[in-house]
Amino acid sequence: MIMSGSAHVLKDMTFRELEEYVVSLGEKKFRAKQIFKRMYEGASSADEFTDLPKKLRERLEEEASFSAVKMRTRQISFDGTRKYLFDVAGGDAVESVLMHYKYGWSVCISSQAGCRMGCAFCASGISGLSRSLTAGEIVDQIVSVSRDAGERVSHVVVMGIGEPFDNYDNLINAIEIMHDERGLGIGSRNITVSTCGLVDKIYRFAEDMPQVGLAVSLHAPNDDIRHKLMPISWRYSMDELLKACRDYTRTTHRRITFEYALIDGINDSNENAAELAARLRGMLCHVNLIPVNSVKEKKFSPGRRQRADAFVDILGRAGITATIRRQLGADISAACGQLRLQESEKENR
Repeated sequence: MIMSGSAHVLKDMTFRELEEYVVSLGEKKFRAKQIFKRMYEGASSADEFTDLPKKLRERLEEEASFSAVKMRTRQISFDGTRKYLFDVAGGDAVESVLMHYKYGWSVCISSQAGCRMGCAFCASGISGLSRSLTAGEIVDQIVSVSRDAGERVSHVVVMGIGEPFDNYDNLINAIEIMHDERGLGIGSRNITVSTCGLVDKIYRFAEDMPQVGLAVSLHAPNDDIRHKLMPISWRYSMDELLKACRDYTRTTHRRITFEYALIDGINDSNENAAELAARLRGMLCHVNLIPVNSVKEKKFSPGRRQRADAFVDILGRAGITATIRRQLGADISAACGQLRLQESEKENR
């Protein structure tokens, strides 16, 4: 059950906040550690907290919620990728994707219900932004996916529906909860946050979370093309964005990832690759090339494989490492926002 209103959603709380809440109930602080541990092992009701006194379990059952999201739909790909649609409070829905790599299980999670960034090729923002997710709703996607699949998640990418930096404070609290060794215990370096380029937040993030990875959705080698694809580019120019990225690498000493969706005839030419290489030369970075997902509401087509190979080659000759993202979950519409749109269409028929 997704609770709202006056209910205390425990997954919205950092460990320190949970301690304060437990003490306010007249309990000892150590009870917070017991609750935190079991909650992030997957416990979703007071009955599962068998190490707590019955009186405390009854109190929690009355006034607290252990779950922030509820699974509505799950799709499983032939390659093992799992796509989830979760209900959240207020009637909204968000998506998560569980993927397996050689280093372990990675989950891509959402930070908002919808998105207001309006990127031209993305399904996530077609209906605009409904609302930002709470810290608990962000983190509970990981807990719910892990519990359903029976697998421990070792890596997290905040790259699903929404612009994470447009929900900055809840994002930071969620990362603190993910990293806490008393709970999920996911290493900071195993967490990556993606942004479409909110420059002011890039500077804040470098100071607040220097060990957490940063990915920037670039998708163009210049302002002219970026203006056609990403409205945020009218607010921050390429020069401003790339300066922030260079400053980020100097502050954190961490490599930055640039996401670049290859769109046939728009941004995938040899000239585009050469211009991008010139802009990124000397930066501590990696370029992740992504054949754009075909979305029926959009008119963009993925670039051909030979174009992607040529793009990688041109960047490589300029000393910039680049790879083509391995496509997972192609048979289950694993692109961000697609499952949410499909379910919405069914409801409106």
